[in-house]
Amino acid sequence: MSFTPAYRYITGQELADLIKSDKKPLEDFAIVDVRDDDFLGGNIVGCLRYPSEKYESSIAELIEKTKNVPKVIFHCALSQQRGPKAARIYAEQCAAQNEGAKTEKEVLVLRGGFTEFQSAFKNDPKLVEKWRKEVWGSAWY
Repeated sequence: MSFTPAYRYITGQELADLIKSDKKPLEDFAIVDVRDDDFLGGNIVGCLRYPSEKYESSIAELIEKTKNVPKVIFHCALSQQRGPKAARIYAEQCAAQNEGAKTEKEVLVLRGGFTEFQSAFKNDPKLVEKWRKEVWGSAWY
């Protein structure tokens, strides 16, 4: 018996390339940010915000909003807990709604989360918006 993970990882550069490609948000891909209060300070352009503290009660809405989107990318600050958990729940719920049928939906998690992404791309307005130096300019990040 083999185990297939519910999601795979995507690098920040791969996500940046996808955003800058001719692919369209909410048609070809969706980015789901599950950060809570740590959303303050910037975000990936075009992301959908579904805070982890309310995620399970809003999963049906997210699935409906992304039902025709083939690639759904999740992240939190570091993509170590909240992002991967949200991706797993999303993939499981999609599979349950499709009664286990194989779908073409790809569920991904941004490696390094927004922390790594903003570090690399904070100066690119096509990738990061609302970036605040007072939040990210400290030694913590």
